[in-house]
Amino acid sequence: MNNRFDKLTVLIRISAEFIMKLKKAAPRFELGIKDLQSSALPLGHAADRDSIESPNDPTSNASHSLIIICNGHGEDVIALEIIKRFLKQIKIKKIEVMPLVGNGKVFDSINSKKLSKIGYLKELPSGGFSNQSFKGFLLDLFAGYLIDTFKNFLILRRKSRDYYKIIAVGDLLPLFFAWSSKCEFSFVGTPKSDHTWSSGPGWALSDFYHKFKGSEWDPWEIFFMRSSRCKSLIMRDEITANNLNKKKIHAKYFGNPMMDFVDEKNEKISNILKFNRLILIIGSRFPEALNNLDIFLNCLKDLKLSNDLIILLPLSFNADVFNISCHLKTNGYFKQKNIQFLVGEHSVWKNQDKYILLGKNTFNKWANMATVGLSNAGTATEQITGLGIPSLSLPGEGPQFTKSFAKRQSRLLGGSVIVCDNKKNLICNLKILINKKRYRLKQVKIGMKRMGKSGASKKIVDYINLSLLT
Repeated sequence: MNNRFDKLTVLIRISAEFIMKLKKAAPRFELGIKDLQSSALPLGHAADRDSIESPNDPTSNASHSLIIICNGHGEDVIALEIIKRFLKQIKIKKIEVMPLVGNGKVFDSINSKKLSKIGYLKELPSGGFSNQSFKGFLLDLFAGYLIDTFKNFLILRRKSRDYYKIIAVGDLLPLFFAWSSKCEFSFVGTPKSDHTWSSGPGWALSDFYHKFKGSEWDPWEIFFMRSSRCKSLIMRDEITANNLNKKKIHAKYFGNPMMDFVDEKNEKISNILKFNRLILIIGSRFPEALNNLDIFLNCLKDLKLSNDLIILLPLSFNADVFNISCHLKTNGYFKQKNIQFLVGEHSVWKNQDKYILLGKNTFNKWANMATVGLSNAGTATEQITGLGIPSLSLPGEGPQFTKSFAKRQSRLLGGSVIVCDNKKNLICNLKILINKKRYRLKQVKIGMKRMGKSGASKKIVDYINLSLLT
């Protein structure tokens, strides 16, 4: 009996030791099974798992997915320059762009599998300038703008689950979208400048409002900028960045990216150097652009100069050339079949001592070839100012280019664009600018300084890489 008890005790002890060894080995065995399961996964599944887990790892060098939000023609072009630079980087997996105004056709110029347009895209009746007039706002409202905006908002809200990073280009709307997405984001504030209220007469009600705030950016916009998810803020000029810094908001200025997509020199200018040279910028929104064209051509009828005048008329990608041609005929211009200036024009039109060179998508090449501009537009006016070309504006009925917008633009550019009240005033100023070089250069000097030099896009992308993508 004792012998059997001793054997049972020994057996229990051996069993216990064996069980203890199994328990110790279990984690290693379990890990081995997981390793086998992991290695048995298809490569695509393993990659998917890595892409999901890597954003939580701050030391990860995995690729990122970006969303670019922009709201306006100028903002679209700036976003385009930023996208081009990001597409060259290995760590960018894909880029989705959401234009909040228009159909984003400018992005079709990029042929890359990494880039795609998202959201509900639609050309708006106001051209995105519903804040310029109540009529424009109502037209956009009936066109379904608020519904489409809400749908786009819902799209962005879902992106945080996929660890997207966002770059917002523009003002309040893209900034709000980026903030509400719960994603980390960078903001490039392009349309607002403290030059508009800190220089000039400053007697408008809005000037007192901005002075009280200490910035053209409103309190709700500053609230979004203070978010911990806002990793970088980039402003269009130094004064605006400095005023935000005074409010303990870390804003940067690297130059103006608007100057990165216009050519500073054009060798073909030698073909037209002996002529007086004028560039006509009528805007990209039709039919308003046609009205601007008629306004300027009507003014030029009474312009008499010692030399023949070449009028460069660059058209936007969406321009109806046939309709433009009809307006030229109505204003006394006839198409010339045997005359060429070889500067990239598509057609030449003549009325006495004035030649009009018509060209589609030629603004970047022609912007530097004129001495003076007639301009009822936004971004393009700022660009020719940055190249040293002063301009005159004669606001029409809008909705894009109104008298209040023109005055704000003039103050933004330090008076480099002169707002004229009537035809007589425009002709008088135009003759002075064409004939008096010293006055012309003095007129544009401040504007060139405020626009800054080219090269900002690269600096902006480098900074976003450090602040948002690392």
